[in-house]
Amino acid sequence: MLTMKRNLILFISPVLVLVVLLATGYKLYTPNVAHPTTNVIAVAEKSEKVQHADDKWVAIPAKGQPGNYSTAEAAEILQYANSLIGSPYQYAGITPAGFDCSGFVTHVFDRFAMDIPHSSSLQASEGIAVAKDEAAPGDLVIFTGTDETDRTPGHVGIVISEPGDTISFVHASSNGGVKISKVQGTRYDIRFLEVRRVL
Repeated sequence: MLTMKRNLILFISPVLVLVVLLATGYKLYTPNVAHPTTNVIAVAEKSEKVQHADDKWVAIPAKGQPGNYSTAEAAEILQYANSLIGSPYQYAGITPAGFDCSGFVTHVFDRFAMDIPHSSSLQASEGIAVAKDEAAPGDLVIFTGTDETDRTPGHVGIVISEPGDTISFVHASSNGGVKISKVQGTRYDIRFLEVRRVL
């Protein structure tokens, strides 16, 4: 009789826990219907938190795990990056007192707990490659150095334009410090190497 009661308790306990959770308003993890193609289980396995949006629970990718583009996060990053416009150029600089190109990118993303190395060549291997016409706000745009015949990474900026638009980016330039420039119709078009998505 005692064994039967114990088995009954073991069987009913998980059901009771579920009933209590549902009764107190706990929401089960469901995909965001706005993005039906998202593999929520795969995203959840590499997520560090969840965000409540449109009354649905959606997974947010862990920092530094690209491929699940977040426009809200990109907007915050660009707002901060643009607040640094006018900061002077300084070789190897990584603070608002003075930036070099990769130091600027490292500083901006570090503000949002994203570990991006302080080197344009290393930044060129961060995240995933994205087609030029798909460059989106928050992506990294990689260029050669001032010698465009040397096709190795030497300069980097953060895209601020929308996909399909002429690429505009914010960057720390040795000619004017932190400022906004365009790719198409400038020497940056010749120096262009690739776009990397790190969000």
